[in-house]
Amino acid sequence: MLRKLYNRRKSRVVRVGGVAIGGDHPITIQSMTTTQTADVAATLAQVRALTDAGCEIVRLAVNNAAAAAGFAEIKRRVTNVPLVADIHFDYRLAISAIEAGADKIRINPGNIGDVARVAAVVDAAKSRRIPIRVGVNSGSLELDLVDKYNGVTAEGLAESALRNVQMLEDLDFGDIVVSIKAANIPMTLRAHEILAPQVDYPLHIGITEAGTLYSGTIKSTAGLAAMLTRGFGDTVRISLTADPVEEVAAAKEMLKALRLRQFGPEIISCPTCGRTEMDLISLVDKVTRSIEHITTPMTVAIMGCAVNGPGEAKECDIGLACSKDSALLFCKGEIIRKVSTNEMVAIFVEEIEKLAKEMTK
Repeated sequence: MLRKLYNRRKSRVVRVGGVAIGGDHPITIQSMTTTQTADVAATLAQVRALTDAGCEIVRLAVNNAAAAAGFAEIKRRVTNVPLVADIHFDYRLAISAIEAGADKIRINPGNIGDVARVAAVVDAAKSRRIPIRVGVNSGSLELDLVDKYNGVTAEGLAESALRNVQMLEDLDFGDIVVSIKAANIPMTLRAHEILAPQVDYPLHIGITEAGTLYSGTIKSTAGLAAMLTRGFGDTVRISLTADPVEEVAAAKEMLKALRLRQFGPEIISCPTCGRTEMDLISLVDKVTRSIEHITTPMTVAIMGCAVNGPGEAKECDIGLACSKDSALLFCKGEIIRKVSTNEMVAIFVEEIEKLAKEMTK
């Protein structure tokens, strides 16, 4: 059973294709393709890789006419995941993406142009019954708000989001998702604290320009965990300067660690120390790779010494408590067998697969 860590903020439900965001629906995982959208073959390949990794909503940049044409062809060929068109500046591209079947569009109404252009986009979205994500980033905050608050601030970001939401509401449009992102975690968190009580729209959360695979994953998960445990967030993207498949993997692990979603086995392994008498790092790596195909949620312990090993292994669904030449194999709190080091991986993986089948009956 998942343990509820926090009181999730109540929001209305917005549907993106077949995926529901907000309300009591699971927190969804998003990513964005890094290919040129005009390159249909390359973008299709990346969309497939993302969906295979567990991405639930995929966003594509539509920044010119060639990208719009590419998006239309990709949308015709992708039916298993919602596709979002990311638009800046040119309202005609937004309308083109909507007509091509976009499941949602992402715009910053403030940089689309005058109200008439925003209204044209809203009318198109209404006709197709698709939502609009209002996206505000610290790097593109309106100059009047930068002047008002003497720089880019949480207050300015929140006011920008509210201003843009109001623009859509004035056009009688309420199928909205709101996003505020900055590279600064405290600023992003504070902006959500200001914004969240004033609207009931679902929140798309992330830390923008977070960085490389290693540093960006740490920074993103630190910021997102802070927001999620305060009840903010209905859909997430971890933004990395890396293969976007890594964004999905990181998001899944974060949600799993917070007990907010379940995605296959959760590995619990000790960090090793001088008490460890075998190559635990290699063992954990081999087991992890060997059970990647398992989708059944379960806890799997791989422990390396007699201090915490038996206790941790006993508390998990299945576990190994290792010594120099052998290990005790636990299942549901009971020792089921003792195995030698040379047969340890094969037997453990076999028992995990067996347990997975039993747990899905």
